[in-house]
Amino acid sequence: MANKSHVFIKRFGIGRIVEHQANALVFTLLVITGLSQRFHEYKASHWIIKTIGGVDTLRVVHRASGIIFALLIVVHIAVGIYGIMKKRWPAAMMVNVNDFLNAMENMRYYFGITNHPALCDRYDYKQKFEYWGVIAGGFLMISTGLVLWFPVNVARFLPGEVIPAAKAAHSNEALLAFLVIVTWHIYNSIFSPEVFPLDTAIFTGKISRERMVHEHPLELARIENVPVEEIVKHHHTHPIDPGSNQGGEA
Repeated sequence: MANKSHVFIKRFGIGRIVEHQANALVFTLLVITGLSQRFHEYKASHWIIKTIGGVDTLRVVHRASGIIFALLIVVHIAVGIYGIMKKRWPAAMMVNVNDFLNAMENMRYYFGITNHPALCDRYDYKQKFEYWGVIAGGFLMISTGLVLWFPVNVARFLPGEVIPAAKAAHSNEALLAFLVIVTWHIYNSIFSPEVFPLDTAIFTGKISRERMVHEHPLELARIENVPVEEIVKHHHTHPIDPGSNQGGEA
């Protein structure tokens, strides 16, 4: 029987894995084609525009990527609503009071006031913050992108001031999204001590039991059908192995 420190638990199915890679690819295309237009005076932007085939081709790629991005969000939300309503999936990403309590509990843990981190479920408050930030930012990018794509049509129904406002919002939100991904998401996925040198969960669909004990003890308690106190009681005597983020068979 495998030692529990080397046991891996499935968290994501193939659908979620493919969805993540598709979003990553589309986001990269949007950033490259979008920011090269905003910062068009730089040599790197000139090289990107020339390599893609000129500014007209660049805009076609950007708009096509935007359509795919919008479809991915719509499908994601539709599948989530269907799953919750028809298949009785738990609404695990919904923000609740416990998220605020967990945030305060973790602050106490970081300052050494308590001896264990907050007992989080399938998704903790940091993951929810990032998730809803992506959803809200996505809708902002989609709506402002449509305004910029069809400015004449929009001006027939809305004041003309909407056009420059949409341009400012679209451009600034794009830069903000890029910076958040570079600083927040990449740190948590690569440089965080718990996952370094790489969190492979979104590629393999699996996460080590040791990380589950530390990050998602409530979910692990349900999976193993034991009290959560039993899950965390050895937390400090069995610290997380920094290499335990790698996916693999138990």
